[in-house]
Amino acid sequence: MNINAESEKLKNMEERMQKLEETLTKVLSENAALKSTVRDSQNKIESLQKENDFIKNNKSLLFIAKKVAFSAGLLSSGLGHTGPIGTAKTLVYSKVFSNVGSAYDSNTGVFKAPMKGVYYFRFYAHCHIGTKMAVSLLKNGQTQCTVFSWKPVTNGNASNGIVLKLESGDEMSTQLWANTWVYDDANSYTSFSGFLIFPS
Repeated sequence: MNINAESEKLKNMEERMQKLEETLTKVLSENAALKSTVRDSQNKIESLQKENDFIKNNKSLLFIAKKVAFSAGLLSSGLGHTGPIGTAKTLVYSKVFSNVGSAYDSNTGVFKAPMKGVYYFRFYAHCHIGTKMAVSLLKNGQTQCTVFSWKPVTNGNASNGIVLKLESGDEMSTQLWANTWVYDDANSYTSFSGFLIFPS
């Protein structure tokens, strides 16, 4: 037996085993990194799927959310004044310029919020010389802001606007004060408008 030859063979086998161990360690490390990459990819796919499902399930809501707006003048035709009477009166704006989302009711003068969100409202009122005019914007029957004119020396307009956070079903309207009046004609001096800024 050639001891030197056998020793050389043994040495070569040890070197090959060491290289195999190094290769195996490298493969295991790459496998762990690959598993981590796959896991991250799966998480991203699940997140995108959830987002996609949300959009699909709420497509109608997202569509409606961009389309709530109205604008109306007090008189649909002719000219004249509303009031004065001894009690406060909800103004009914019958000349509808736009009613996207159908949230404004031209029979009652009330806008009913179709969804929770932040809304903007603006109203105008016109008065003549020597008359009293006062109109308030109401949210669920509670005054939010008002325009007022006490016997002006010339005809004039007054306006006010406000941004409000509404819940679904909240009602907005304008109210003429008792013993005051507003004027309107084909020029729609007295008007009421509002729109959804963004849902919340």
